[in-house]
Amino acid sequence: MNWNWVILGFGIVFEVLGTICMKFAEGFTKLIPSILVFVFYGLSLVSLIFVLKKMEVSIAYAIWASMGIVLIALIGMIFYKEPVTAPRVISILLIVAGIFGLELF
Repeated sequence: MNWNWVILGFGIVFEVLGTICMKFAEGFTKLIPSILVFVFYGLSLVSLIFVLKKMEVSIAYAIWASMGIVLIALIGMIFYKEPVTAPRVISILLIVAGIFGLELF
């Protein structure tokens, strides 16, 4: 197993958790979610830093950022009842296709 992918996965999860905490922080008016924003984003960036020692920056950062976008978009549609529209779904699929394209080529 390549630990870089595992660490990158944790970095993506931490980034998503940080973004969710932003929603709960309500403009940094709620203390615990506000603190967790910094904790989770810090852990996410630390994970990315370790991954960049072994992976190409163009691949690692693209996967980290785009998977965060895809997961947050899906969480928004599932848990926050954001609209599920054809353009949103197509856009998510294009992001995923871009990730595979970067990795494969």
